[in-house]
Amino acid sequence: MKDLIIIGAGGVGRETALIVEEINEVSDEWNLLGFIDENASLHHKMINDYPVLGNLEFLKEYEREVFVVCAISNYEVKRKKVALLTQNKNIKFATLIHPSVKLNRFIQIGEGCIIYPDVLMTTNIEIGNHVIISSKTGIGHDSIMEDYCSLLWGVNISGNVRVGEGVLLGSGAIVIQNIEIGKDVTIGAGAVVTRSINEYGIFVGIPARRVRG
Repeated sequence: MKDLIIIGAGGVGRETALIVEEINEVSDEWNLLGFIDENASLHHKMINDYPVLGNLEFLKEYEREVFVVCAISNYEVKRKKVALLTQNKNIKFATLIHPSVKLNRFIQIGEGCIIYPDVLMTTNIEIGNHVIISSKTGIGHDSIMEDYCSLLWGVNISGNVRVGEGVLLGSGAIVIQNIEIGKDVTIGAGAVVTRSINEYGIFVGIPARRVRG
């Protein structure tokens, strides 16, 4: 079994720990050592039966090979933590895919990704690095999710869609076919994206419109 530490002890981190347990029910793969979190009040406490080991300093000079996964949906926070973690050559990034997810040879998935139960992907799909895809999400043919994207529960991505780096798609958001969404855009829960978006901001509603930058 490979040692694993989850970065972030919040809701996504606890959900990730559950995914790890359900992976291990099928095949013993991960030895989950615990969580890393910047909230000092959590340090050395147990969360869902796993210890909070400390903050990122705990891993700064970690001397054994260990896999980590960043269970944080915020783009800037996640990107900065990943950059710090890459400074230690003993750290590798795990990709965690729930056993219920059916994959095929035409799906490419990068490192550091977390893919929840009941995600449906069809064919010729590219998933970048450090992407989070939550349950009940569907991704259509020839779509690309760039690095650090987070797709929350029940997102629906049609075919030929490109989602830029760091985009957050809220629960139940829909993106119709042949759309491109630029870097670091937030799409609100339940929004329907009917045109390409090439400006930074938060977009909500049906059809999705920019409400603020």
